[in-house]
Amino acid sequence: MKTNNISLLTEIAIMSALSLILGLIKFAGPWPQGGSVSLEMVPIFLMAFRRGLKAGVLTGLAVGLLQLLVNPYVIHPAQMILDYPLAFALAGVAGAFAPSITQGASKRTFLMVIGIFVGCLLRTISHVLSGVIFFSDLAEEMNIWLYSFLYNGSFMVVIFGITALVVILLTNTAPKLLHAAHNGRHQAA
Repeated sequence: MKTNNISLLTEIAIMSALSLILGLIKFAGPWPQGGSVSLEMVPIFLMAFRRGLKAGVLTGLAVGLLQLLVNPYVIHPAQMILDYPLAFALAGVAGAFAPSITQGASKRTFLMVIGIFVGCLLRTISHVLSGVIFFSDLAEEMNIWLYSFLYNGSFMVVIFGITALVVILLTNTAPKLLHAAHNGRHQAA
């Protein structure tokens, strides 16, 4: 049992570090107040699909905390929580859609796309709430909810598309990335 926990924690650490590295390689785009497009979500989703909900959320939480240490933009403690640890931990909820080793490729792909969509949507909701509460002055005369949704959704939809494409390509070319094996059996966290 201890070996399984050490293995899980090691995978979480490696995927979190990989996510941090991928997050440093980004396209800033037209978003003046933050927001960028990178592949930082790929390791979170791979971990979520490989080890399940708990591991996905823990990986996302670790990534959010690492992002906070490396590249923070903090104006309030609650905003810090919404934009970093909570947003990325919510992305790990994709693990609820982890495919089984026995499912066919099309079913696995469908579940992963749904999981990535849900993870990106939940992360977007966390960022939107942060925007409504702490960045309302940026909306000028526009409805703050609409402004925050459009602003945060504009980069999250791109992240969803790119991440889904990369995860599907990776898992279709190397399906063992999805399944943690120990003594030839599938494990879930």
